[in-house]
Amino acid sequence: MANVQTLDPNASPLDYYGWELRRLREAAHLKQGQLGDIIFCTGSLIGQIETTKKVPTRDFSERVDAALGTDGLFSRLVGLVLRSQLPTWFQPYADMEAQATYISTYQAQVVYGLLQTEAYARALLAVGNPDKVDEMTAARLDRQRILHAANPPASWVVLSEAALLQEVGGPDVMRRQLTRLLEFRDHPWVQIQVLPFTAGQHTGMMGTFTLLRFEDDPDLFYVDSYDQGHMTANPHVIKERTVGYARLQATALSPEDSAALIARVMEERYGDQP
Repeated sequence: MANVQTLDPNASPLDYYGWELRRLREAAHLKQGQLGDIIFCTGSLIGQIETTKKVPTRDFSERVDAALGTDGLFSRLVGLVLRSQLPTWFQPYADMEAQATYISTYQAQVVYGLLQTEAYARALLAVGNPDKVDEMTAARLDRQRILHAANPPASWVVLSEAALLQEVGGPDVMRRQLTRLLEFRDHPWVQIQVLPFTAGQHTGMMGTFTLLRFEDDPDLFYVDSYDQGHMTANPHVIKERTVGYARLQATALSPEDSAALIARVMEERYGDQP
C-alpha cells in the first residue's frame, strides 16, 4: 500500500493512470477485489496496475470505464500509456506513423510491425527486452489500430523473402504469422509484395526503411538502427528513396504471386511435419 500512496501522478503516463485508477476506485467505495469481480479480473491485477507493476490493456481500460462510469477517461489515457512504453527514440516516429496518409515500407529481415501477430512480436521483443516484453508487445499491437481506423493509411509493404524464412518463435508462430499476412490479401488499404532472393541486387540493399506521406505536411524518410532512429524530410533523400522504393515494387513479385509464395513457404517450411 505504501507504493500506492507514494505514486507520483506527474512521473509518467503510467503513474498518472495508476493514480487515477486508485482515486476513482476509492471514490466509488470499491476495494481492489470488488472492482476486479466487476470487470472479471483479479484484485491483484488491479493493485499491480495501480502501482505501475503492470501496464493496462485497452480492453481493461474500457471495462474500468464502464464499471466506474468515467466517460471514457481510461480508454483515452491508455493510448498515452502504451505509447510511453515504446523506446524514447522511437516515439516521434510512432506519432508521425499514426498521422500518415500513405505508408511505404521495405522490410529486409522481419515482418513489418503493423502486420505482426502478438506471438511473433513477443518473440522478437523478448530477445533484447526480456523484462519489458509484455509492455512493449502491448505497445506494438496498439500501433496496429491505425490499420483498422475509419480512415486508415494506404500501406504498401515490400518484404524480403528472408522475412518469410527467418524463423521467429518457432514453426507454429511462423505459420500463424504467415497466415496473418495472407489475411491482408483482400484488405483495401494494405498491399504486400515479396522481394525474392532471385531478384539479385536491388535498391533496398541498405536495409529496412519507411516513407511516410501526409495530406498537408512534407514527406518523411525513416530508418532505425540498433538503439536509435533517424527521420528526415530532406527533399533530396525523399526523392532518392521514393524512386528506390518504386524500383523495389517493380522488382518484387506481384501481390498475387507474393501471396502464393507466402502460402508455399507456410506449408513447406512451417506446416505439419511427419
